[in-house]
Amino acid sequence: MVIVTTDFITGKELETISLVKGSSIQTVHAGKDIVNGLKTLVGGELTSYTKMMDKAREITTEKMIKKLNN
Repeated sequence: MVIVTTDFITGKELETISLVKGSSIQTVHAGKDIVNGLKTLVGGELTSYTKMMDKAREITTEKMIKKLNN
C-alpha cells in the first residue's frame, strides 16, 4: 500500500479507498519544557520537541492505517 497526501502521483494510477484522519497530542516532561523555554532566548532547534513531533506523526500515521484496515 502506498500512503500519500496528494491526489496524484505522476505515472501512477491511484484508487482512493476512504478519507481517514488521525491526531495525537504528545508532551515532553516539565524539565525539558523549562530548558527549551530558556533555549528560545538564544535560538536554535528544540530537539526534544522535534523528536516529540516526529513520534506524534508516526503514531497518527499508524492510527490512520489501522482505521483504513478496519
